[in-house]
Amino acid sequence: MRAYCQLLQISALAVATNKVNRNSIKRINMSLEIKSKHSLVAKHVTQEVYDKLKDHVTENSKFTLDKAIACAVQFDNQHCGIYAGDGDSYKDFAAVFDPIIQEYHGIKADALHTSDMDSSKITEKMDEGAKSKVKSTRIRVGRNLEGFGLSPGILKEHRVEFEALMKKAFEGLTGDLAGTYYPLTGMDEKVRQQLVDDHFLFMSGDKNLEVAGMERDWPEGRGIFHNKDKTFLVWVNEEDQLRIISMEQGADVKGVFDRLARGIAAVEASVQKESGKAFMKDPRYGYIHSCPTNLGTGMRASVHVTLPGWHKKGIKALQARCEELAVQPRGTRGESGGHIDDTYDISNKHRLGYSEVELVQNMIKAVNALYKEDA
Repeated sequence: MRAYCQLLQISALAVATNKVNRNSIKRINMSLEIKSKHSLVAKHVTQEVYDKLKDHVTENSKFTLDKAIACAVQFDNQHCGIYAGDGDSYKDFAAVFDPIIQEYHGIKADALHTSDMDSSKITEKMDEGAKSKVKSTRIRVGRNLEGFGLSPGILKEHRVEFEALMKKAFEGLTGDLAGTYYPLTGMDEKVRQQLVDDHFLFMSGDKNLEVAGMERDWPEGRGIFHNKDKTFLVWVNEEDQLRIISMEQGADVKGVFDRLARGIAAVEASVQKESGKAFMKDPRYGYIHSCPTNLGTGMRASVHVTLPGWHKKGIKALQARCEELAVQPRGTRGESGGHIDDTYDISNKHRLGYSEVELVQNMIKAVNALYKEDA
């Protein structure tokens, strides 16, 4: 859930604030107070449920329920308000996570998730007119490896170990996926500036991620990989262990998806060769992520498309129509950056309960519809 253009900002103050906030959560042991009163956490983490789970510590990352709900406790603007610190969190705190996941994603308790990364099944085509209005295409997924904690809870030594594992795994990529890994620690200024210019760097300083524990020990154990053409990227140890991204200028959605599918398969094969481990996956919840809103595909398939007609109607009208089409509109500055002109980021709304192919197909249909109605 990050903007395309995100710059590296190492802030000692932010890290210090993070430590204070997370430690303060430990004192919430008698009476639960949640500032985000309309969040899913407030609805499902009752005092009774909290009292039953508050003392439990997960085996993998020593994660607690207090750490999981820290954002909902400290901020008053959360909708979901909970993160998992490891795969164990979803099992050990199932009394909290299960109802939140089911309500957010609109699924039944016995629902199963199906993944499908077969690009040959993408048969929906973008209209020529719509193509002419699309500036770029970007599809990303999150992935997390067995045996390691998720970003909010991963132990420092595990984060460093995971980065070392990924460095070796990246060396095994070939063809159009081959490239270079750039660790954030000790990064050369020229390299940093080039990654800034390319809009590839992710930043520190996000208050939600700080309080959730995702920016501990910044920037150690984190980095960015990209191929020679700069169309295949992997963020290491950001909101998830891996954010795998395929992108390029233009409207070749199927081509971008195909590269992503090949990239995911190649990265996982290389990691398995080095470690014997696979990406975490659950029959009900699909690919495991730190944020339960990303469960399932963990995929965000988007295009930047110019919609002058919708721009005149206003963002509320566009949001309402996108809701009907099961997609989400954003400004090109990202989720919280707003919009500055008539170019919008249109992406799939759903993550869980639909396959990757289904979501990409629907996104193409939605863009075609928005273009035809753009008057």
